[in-house]
Amino acid sequence: MKKILSLVMALALVLGCMSFTAMAEPLKVYHDYQTTVNEMEYWLIQQSQGAKELNVLNNCLDGLVYNDAHGSLVGLAASDWSADAESIVWTFNLRDDMVWVDVNGEYKADVVAEDWLTGIEWTLNAAKNEARNISMLQETMVGADEYYQYTKSLPTEEALALTINDAFATMVGAAAPDEYTLVFTCLAPTPYFDTVATYACMYPLAQGEIDELGIEGVQGLTPDKMWYSGPYTVTTYNQGSEKILTKNPLYWNEESVLFDEVVITMVESVAKAYELFEAGQLDRVALDKTMLTTIYGDENNEFHDNLVEARPTKYSYQMHLAWAKNLEDGTPDTNWNTAIANENFRLSWYYGIDLTEWLAQSTNYINPLSCANYGYTGTGVAVNSQGVDYATLVNQLVGIEYSNEAYKRYQPELAAEYKAKAIEELTAKGVTFPVQVDYYISGSSSVAADNAKVLKQIMEDCLGSDYVTLNIKTYVSSLRNEVYLPRLASFYINGWGADFGDPVNFVGQETYGEDNAYYSVTYSQINDATDEDLIATYKEFTEMVNKARAIVDDQDARLAAFAESEAFFVKHALTIPWYIDISWQLTKVNDYTKIYAAYGMSTYRYENWETNDTPYTTAQYADFKAAYEAAE
Repeated sequence: MKKILSLVMALALVLGCMSFTAMAEPLKVYHDYQTTVNEMEYWLIQQSQGAKELNVLNNCLDGLVYNDAHGSLVGLAASDWSADAESIVWTFNLRDDMVWVDVNGEYKADVVAEDWLTGIEWTLNAAKNEARNISMLQETMVGADEYYQYTKSLPTEEALALTINDAFATMVGAAAPDEYTLVFTCLAPTPYFDTVATYACMYPLAQGEIDELGIEGVQGLTPDKMWYSGPYTVTTYNQGSEKILTKNPLYWNEESVLFDEVVITMVESVAKAYELFEAGQLDRVALDKTMLTTIYGDENNEFHDNLVEARPTKYSYQMHLAWAKNLEDGTPDTNWNTAIANENFRLSWYYGIDLTEWLAQSTNYINPLSCANYGYTGTGVAVNSQGVDYATLVNQLVGIEYSNEAYKRYQPELAAEYKAKAIEELTAKGVTFPVQVDYYISGSSSVAADNAKVLKQIMEDCLGSDYVTLNIKTYVSSLRNEVYLPRLASFYINGWGADFGDPVNFVGQETYGEDNAYYSVTYSQINDATDEDLIATYKEFTEMVNKARAIVDDQDARLAAFAESEAFFVKHALTIPWYIDISWQLTKVNDYTKIYAAYGMSTYRYENWETNDTPYTTAQYADFKAAYEAAE
């Protein structure tokens, strides 16, 4: 009797599990989150340059093209597109069933080709857009830079009054021969120009919206006033609290919009997001080390079998070294500036720091070496004609292969040799040891503090506390205003993601003497360095980048030349590659059905997501990954 009862109970459990699985349903309302430090500042996509805006706005507007779940470029507003034999003249044919709607989903106007010209004119107009998002157009499109300089030279009121029917029509290589055709002319062969079309600089803006709201109204756009052409409208926006995206009832591709609403809750920390996930108020949460180790180490934890590894983000993180640092009194930090300009000193760091423990602490406790980064450019940005990823070309030249067994860049004997040379050379220049290294973190982040403590221990253990001392310092609210404008940090750990599919978008941020080189100007301050050897190395690198940039008729040769320049940059430790972001999470979303883009901004577009009303399991994710890879 006991045996029969046991069998009945076991069968009931099995049936109960089957019933539970059968009851699983896709989500109709998706609950997401952002941290409060990532609250939006702009609602006009032409003004927006950060993920905190673009992750939302790319759900509100349709660009010409975007990416699918495997990263391939596919049409969005463009039904098809092509280039001439030289990749100079590009033609995009538009869908004829797209409309602009207001926040309530009411019809405003048809979407037509001139809307893209209006958007580009706005982007390039110095008075309207203040030079935001102009670099890609300046570097690729005929007349773009000339038009920007022209508007910059005009009195403000004259520049604001310009439309696509004025100087833009004759100066810029952008035209609309009819309502549903766009033709763009590039400065030179530009085989990657269609990937530029994935980014904010080439998004549409309706002249009717400008007429309705006025220039100032568009500059200060709010979600209740904006015109929408994408899958969602933003029907609720409580700053610092909540955004609600509602399905656009007139969207041309209605079947791709699987959520009736997306609710984005603003939280002060990931810990708060975890609380909300536990309470069933969020549908996914990224896990910091404390959460991850708690769940991973306890087989009885309710979420133990739901731990899933996220897909790598598009961002490649580096340690960006500051070449013109100041002390807190505003005077140059001569000791640091002299030390870091010395190549042997930098190479002692490059080969002498084992980041395994830091990767486990900050990014991926379970599989830290999967996050090791040995190059600058992220994967997937470009491939050569043999199908070899550009990042692989760089790693081959750098001479480091990835391994799950060891942190491959760490070579302590070689680092010791560079350290001895550096001490000898720098002592002769008056440098005192240990060199003081100032690293700044947010004073309100306990996670950042924990990560910094591990980094301090690693650096001083690996390099020697007689050689370097890492000083952990804090800022209150603004890294920009409190740290990098006064130039107080010795280095920054920052990530960069590609805006379009070409390596120049990465290495071009690091060149010497070029105003558009973001990291050189913003963080590294190389243009203000004084060490002649350091400057000479940077100039050599910059020359290599510009030679690669000039190769426009042979994609393989272009990628090979860029790889040479990037490997040079890395092997001279002008930056130190740090990590790739591969975290762990709990989620009700199958990430392998989401857009996966190595460039552009469409990854957070809430379309075609396979979801479940209960968290996916580790085993299910393994199956998702296997099926995804089999389909590649």
